[in-house]
Formats: sequence, structure tokens, C-alpha cells
Amino acid sequence: MVYKYHPLEETTKTMLKERGVNIEDIAKLVYFLQEDYFDGLSLETCAEHVSGVLSKREVQNAVITGIELDKLAEAGQLSEPLLEIVQNDEGLYGVDEIIALSIVNVYGSIGFTNYGYVDKQKPGILEKLNDKFSGECHTFLDDIVGAIAASASSRLAHRLDHRQ
Repeated sequence: MVYKYHPLEETTKTMLKERGVNIEDIAKLVYFLQEDYFDGLSLETCAEHVSGVLSKREVQNAVITGIELDKLAEAGQLSEPLLEIVQNDEGLYGVDEIIALSIVNVYGSIGFTNYGYVDKQKPGILEKLNDKFSGECHTFLDDIVGAIAASASSRLAHRLDHRQ
């Protein structure tokens, strides 16, 4: 099916940017995850792999779904009790991680371990997205961004020869 209104990849990148996340932010997470494994790794290479991940329809669908849910929660437009759960990013609410894992699943088991690590460490843009005092809701977006970075890391690991 071809969408008449917008190419989905551009829509996805625009939505990320509108929520304060750009490709370079995610590339820095990839670099954080992979710098110890690849001599001469550059942010440019990391960004290429982020773009590769964002070119996948499954990823695009997850990103637009998660961002829309965050925006609805931010605007108070979800029904209770879901509104309170999403606004507070409740610990036992795992749907945000499930959407993230749907992204990671595209790139295999290395992505799962990278996602768990980056989700726990919350480096770079993930720290900003987890700021509960900003007035913005990023319950889904922080996990989605971590999953994109983990997937790009996995994609990188599968495509580069790192036998040194």
C-alpha cells in the first residue's frame, strides 16, 4: 500500500524532530554502544545505520504510534486510567517497552542486549527524554529512541567486519 499523504520515512523523521530528537542524537547512542568494538567508528557511520533502521516500515509504524500516544497523553486526551499511567510512565506498564521491542526484533538478539543496556544507562538524549519535570510526555519515545539506537548498533555489528 502506498500512502497518499506523506512518505512514511519522512513523516517519521519529522515527528522525531518535532519531539526534540534528531538522527545525530540517536547516532551518538549508537556510538556509545559500539565505540569499544570498532576502531575508527564515526558518528557519520552510526547515523547511516540509524537511517537504515528508520527506513523499515515496521520501525516507522512503531515510531508514529508511540509518538502519537505520548502527544495524546500530554494533551490529556487519553481516557483514565490509561492517561495517568502513560503520563506517569508507570513502572509496571510495559506496553512502551513492547513497542520498543518490536523495533529491536527486526535486527536480532544483539539488539535485545543493546536495548536493555541503553535503557538502563539512559545516556545522552535518553536522559533528556526521561526528565519528568519538562512538562512533556515521552513514555513511549524514550524507549523507541533506545530501540532505534540498539537496532542500529545491531545492524552495524552485522555489517562491519570488526575482526582486528
